[in-house]
This record gives sequence, C-alpha cells and structure tokens, in this order.
Amino acid sequence: MLFLQIPLLAVLLAAGDNEDALQEEISFKIIYSSSFYNHSWRKSRNSAWLGDLQTHGVDNSGRIIFLRPWSNGNLSKKEINELVEYHHVLTREMPQKLHRHASQWQLKYPFEIQATGGCELHPGGATVAFYRFAYQGSELLHFQNNSWLPSPKGGTRAQDMCRLFDQYQGIKSIVQRTLSDTCPRFLLSILEAGKADLQRQVKPEAWLSTGPHPGPGRQMLVCHVSGFHPRPIWVKWMRSEQVQQGTQQSGFLPNADGTWYLQVFLEVEATETSGLYCRVRHSSLGGQDILLYLEHHQGSVGWIILAVMVPLVLLTALAFWLRKRW
Repeated sequence: MLFLQIPLLAVLLAAGDNEDALQEEISFKIIYSSSFYNHSWRKSRNSAWLGDLQTHGVDNSGRIIFLRPWSNGNLSKKEINELVEYHHVLTREMPQKLHRHASQWQLKYPFEIQATGGCELHPGGATVAFYRFAYQGSELLHFQNNSWLPSPKGGTRAQDMCRLFDQYQGIKSIVQRTLSDTCPRFLLSILEAGKADLQRQVKPEAWLSTGPHPGPGRQMLVCHVSGFHPRPIWVKWMRSEQVQQGTQQSGFLPNADGTWYLQVFLEVEATETSGLYCRVRHSSLGGQDILLYLEHHQGSVGWIILAVMVPLVLLTALAFWLRKRW
C-alpha cells in the first residue's frame, strides 16, 4: 500500500521533445513525497515530470491537475475516473500503514518518505521501468521482475518492508502490469498527442559578458544562451577548433514561455583571451552554429564606452564655456 502512486502512471504520463531527442532516452517519472511530523499530522506532495517539464500536479483536495492540454493522452474519462478514485483510496490508507509499522521499521518522527516511479523509452523503442522507495533521502527498496528487492544499504528495515510488501499479491500484479504495459503504451500515446507542442523549435539568442574577477590577472568569461526549445543544446568556449578545458556550465533555467536559459563560464588569464569564442549548436538552427567572438564583444564594449564618454566630455566642455560666458 505504500506504493500508492503506481496506478497513477496510467494517468500522469507525459512525453518527450522532438525526433532528435528520440535518439536519447526519454524519462518520465512521478515523484511522491510525504512529511510525517507525528501520528496525526503529515503533508504530502505529488507531481509528474518529463525530464524538467512538469506535466501534472495534485491540488490540496487530491484532485489531479493536468498542466498540458495533451496530458491525459488517449485515456477515456471512465478510465481516468477509475484510476483517480483508486488513487484516493490508497492515499487514505497509506498513512495508516506507515503509522502502524513505524515502530517495527524504526521510522522516527518526524520523517520523510519519497517514492519515484516511471519508465524510460530508449533508442530503438526499448522501455525500462523503475520504482524506488526511500526513507530520509536514502533508497530502501525497489521493484523489479514482479518482486520488491531491498537496496544494498537498506539494512534490516528494507528487508522487513520487502517481506511485508511481497504478501500483497494484488498490489504486486497492479505494479507489474502498470510498469510493463500501461506506462510504455500511454507514454507513446502522449508523445503523439503532444507532438505539436513538444516538437516546436525556438531559436536561441546568445551574448557574451564578463563575470566577477576570479583573481589578479584573471578574467571570467560568460556565454549566455536564452529562449531556446527543446532543451538539448551544445554550448562551448573554443579557440580555433579546440574546446577549452575548464569550461563550466550552469543548470538549465526555465523561462516563463517554456523556453530555456543557460550560462557557460570560462576562467582564463587576462592576457590569453585572443581567439576565444563561444559556439552554440541547437536543433532549431538547421546546422548553422552561432559563433560569438570575444574580440568583437570587446570591440563593441569599447565603442559603447566611447559613445558614452564623448558626449559627456562635450557636455562638460559646454558647461565650462557657458559658466565662463556667464
């Protein structure tokens, strides 16, 4: 009963990017976490994700929120309602099971429970299902080949939980059927349903800047790339055709319109910036990479400074002349 989110896989599955992305694995997962503060107070959180794209949520009343117009795939309303009701039943019973066995499993209040389930679509069409259960951030057990298996570091707690869960043959059959059949089947249908949205191509915009000085005689170069979709992108600092060692990349940050933003850093000696440029490759560019040369950026900065300073000098001279005349 702890694994209450497994039936939701048939409802909460979403899917991937474009045909280029199909060359990589597409991973969908449902994340469930619950904070148990004492015997009577807990707080739960549910969400479904395709990579970093959230496709579903659950509101305070337990109602599933479809965040995309294609999030329900091709399931009928009857199928969705049946699975939602089953989900509600399990969410009411699950806390009771945890509280009942808290002492036996040495679950010390307050504690956190996490569960992650889903499936991956690999190149060639093969699918791999997964389901993992954790306590306080450490994995305890997982489901594989129609059995609950303890994790290597789960200890006796994980072994005791596996023995109990293996007694629920009905739950095991639901988990196995959902992971091996419903999940990949619905994943493919949701890919088709959301194709127009998921396959959209948005070209990135890129620009250069300098970051905080890392030390005497050194400089931090920053290449900014924003507004691109889908997320897979290649951004490197280069000289000639050589990727520069020491290039560091920030995490991907979402923009409000569903596109992405990324920064790529390079720390160099201030005297060794000649010939450096930032190269951006993305599926929306049609093979035409974006090349941003540092010399051009520095030249542009110089012209900007000159354009600002010249009027200031002229205005200052005019002010002195007017004062003298006055």
